[in-house]
Amino acid sequence: MNVERNTVEKTYYPKANELKQDWVLVDANDQYLGRLATKIAYLLLGKHKPNFTPGVEVGDFVVVVNAEQIRVTGNKLTEKFYYRHSNYPGGLKAISLKQQLIEHPDRVIRSAVWGMLPHNRLGRQLIKNLKVYAGPNHPHEAQKPKPVA
Repeated sequence: MNVERNTVEKTYYPKANELKQDWVLVDANDQYLGRLATKIAYLLLGKHKPNFTPGVEVGDFVVVVNAEQIRVTGNKLTEKFYYRHSNYPGGLKAISLKQQLIEHPDRVIRSAVWGMLPHNRLGRQLIKNLKVYAGPNHPHEAQKPKPVA
C-alpha cells in the first residue's frame, strides 16, 4: 500500500488584505422587526460570503433606513418593554416599544440586532458597522451602498 503521509490540508483563515467590506442598504419600511434583525445580523457577520470564518470580521457595513416604519405582530407595541438601570437604588427605567419607536426608532433595531450577535469583542466590533436612521435619508451616499431585497 502506497500511502502518503503528512498531506494534511490547512484550514483556510482569511488575511487582513483579503477582506473586503461592502456597504449594504436595507429599507425597513413595512418589514417585521425580528425577520429584519436576522437579515441584518446575517449581513454583519458575513455569513453570506464564501470566505466566512467564525471569529473574523468578514461582514459588510449595513445602513438601515426608515426604521420608524417597522412592523411587529401581536400586542408587542404595548406589552414589550425596554429596560435600563442607572445603578442607583430605584433607578430602573422602562419604556414601551410604542414609545421607543416614537422617541428613538433606531434603538429598537439596534437592540434586536445586538441580541443576535455574539456578546464578546467581535460582537461589539460588528455592531459598530450598523448604521440605523429613522427616515429615508442617510449620510453614506459617498460609499454607494447596494440595496438588499
